[in-house]
Amino acid sequence: MAKAITLLESTRPDHRAQGDELLTALLPHTGKALRLGISGVPGVGKSTFIEALGLYLIEQGLRVAVLAVDPSSTVSGGSILGDKTRMERLSLHDSAYIRPSPSSGTLGGVAEKTREAMVVCEAAGYDVVLVETVGVGQSETAVAGMTDMFVLLQLPNAGDDLQAIKKGVMELADLVVINKADIDPAAATRARAQIQSALRLLGMHGNPQRSAHALGASHGHGVDPHDPHAAGKQAPTFWQPEVIQISGLKGQGLDTFWSAVTRFRDLQTANGRLGARRQQQSLAWMWERIDAGLKQAFRQHSGVRQALAETTAAVERGQLPPSTAARRLLALAGLADLGQGA
Repeated sequence: MAKAITLLESTRPDHRAQGDELLTALLPHTGKALRLGISGVPGVGKSTFIEALGLYLIEQGLRVAVLAVDPSSTVSGGSILGDKTRMERLSLHDSAYIRPSPSSGTLGGVAEKTREAMVVCEAAGYDVVLVETVGVGQSETAVAGMTDMFVLLQLPNAGDDLQAIKKGVMELADLVVINKADIDPAAATRARAQIQSALRLLGMHGNPQRSAHALGASHGHGVDPHDPHAAGKQAPTFWQPEVIQISGLKGQGLDTFWSAVTRFRDLQTANGRLGARRQQQSLAWMWERIDAGLKQAFRQHSGVRQALAETTAAVERGQLPPSTAARRLLALAGLADLGQGA
């Protein structure tokens, strides 16, 4: 598995050709695993939570793969890749596989080849694939576009009034987890109420799918799982984002978390949204690779390489507008039409 992922991460042309063959061969053996994206700010306890969750799932008889993305330095280009060290107990288990990868400048909190690594893990028979983002704040939206469920970890005492209404990751979250709830239970309860209210507000005015959730709730389709009188109500047809409290360090609330994940999977499978989401993600993956391939081909074009140094120097000296420079370089590469929007 390690060699396969390394091959897929390679930038050598011969390795890329081998990687394409490998992915094509593995694809029929994928699609059975549950893909969970785990995001949150630095210090929220993602690694601790993932290790506790991984051990819990292994006890349930499941095999767990963790793809941990570490930020690469913008100065040296290096990356610590220390997530495996932080998950010491989980890394020793035969039913777990942990792969740290550098972000290498890729935006969105994930590595460039995270999707490819997920295919390898699924083909190897892992039941749950956890993708841990780098933890850089509000830009970690890419992981939501490659997983079945996007889980956002929050702290109980970190400016909850403002944190709860931050858009971006909050709008994309399928489940919000308040970690370290044991440190200050009152603050965790308060944060849960604030974030739940914010999710309802964003559902009515933000994501169109969340609007469907709100509509479903108004027609009796959104049953609160914590409602003691929910037994006699109609089962929900749309998933409504939930907020739960846990302690990753103490392993508290993991059963509640996994129960929510299981309900999400069952509901989204039944209403067809899980399959539709994966189809959209496959197309997004294709266009993402097209964008990357076009950029690489552009940089390697002989005409562009000859004119690049002089053109960039002219831009730096203020003699040439950047938009004009972009159009000229695109024209040299035979991509003049693409420069109209520059």
